[in-house]
Amino acid sequence: MKLALVGDIGGTNARFALWRDDQLESVSVLATADFSTPEAAIEQYLAEHDVSLGSLGSVCLACAGPVSDAVFRFTNNHWLINREAFCRRLQIEQLLLINDFSAMALGMTRLAAGERLQVCAGQADSSRPAVVIGAGTGLGVGTLLPQADGGWAALPGEGGHVDLPIGSAREAQLWQVLFRQLGHVRAEDVLSGNGLLVLYRAMCELDSVTAQWATPAEITTAALSGEATASAVLEQFCCWLGRAAGNNVLSLGARGGVYIVGGIVPRFAEFFCKSGFAHSFSDKGCMSDYFAGIPVWLVTAEYPGLMGAGVALQQQRSR
Repeated sequence: MKLALVGDIGGTNARFALWRDDQLESVSVLATADFSTPEAAIEQYLAEHDVSLGSLGSVCLACAGPVSDAVFRFTNNHWLINREAFCRRLQIEQLLLINDFSAMALGMTRLAAGERLQVCAGQADSSRPAVVIGAGTGLGVGTLLPQADGGWAALPGEGGHVDLPIGSAREAQLWQVLFRQLGHVRAEDVLSGNGLLVLYRAMCELDSVTAQWATPAEITTAALSGEATASAVLEQFCCWLGRAAGNNVLSLGARGGVYIVGGIVPRFAEFFCKSGFAHSFSDKGCMSDYFAGIPVWLVTAEYPGLMGAGVALQQQRSR
């Protein structure tokens, strides 16, 4: 069986690895902005790792956005993939495209010891779905569905684009500011890297505070140092992520647990675990008791999306 390549492509970064013997090898992270096409990025990756064109039998790419048939356009970057042209240029026999959070969900099935932190205690029900949700360049949501053979299948979706949930008078006031600025307010508009800055500016406007910080990184640093407005913004970010995760649990009956993934939350893991996330997660009125015993984990694995792409490729090969 020929060597395979797997990729996890988001709005900012493209992660690539070789897939051999059910394991990742030679992981590299490339900036999508540095390449005009995904083919160009993969060609550079292969050259850096001394892999010649024609050596790959198959490629599996986890892509941010709804996967289409012949042509796929990425949601948060300028790339597109024409399946026929892609295979011809890279001399491959098979191209498998999957939603990035389907790959992320499948990656949860291969977590090693020490690659997740407990946020909410509980016992996962392996007969029920599990939710995977994470903030990065955008907000991704995926679902793991239990199978009769004891394995899991991933359900793709675009849950990051649902309406931002409102659970308090304060959040309603913030939503009004966001609505004036954005029009339709999606969960992703707040629960993403750039969303942290959007939320900060909205809170400054609402509270008549002069904005001091100009980037999400500056806001996070200020929050962790105790600056009042930045801390309130990061706290609200955690609470809204809790509401979004809880909504998914109710919609799916996801007593299999919740995995918090993505590149943002691990940067302030201690703050997150002490935040109002857990309260907001289960703050569902008459259905609040439903959340008793549903575990939530913060995933700290370095490349779960790549691993999930490899799992998807293995599943495809075994059919």
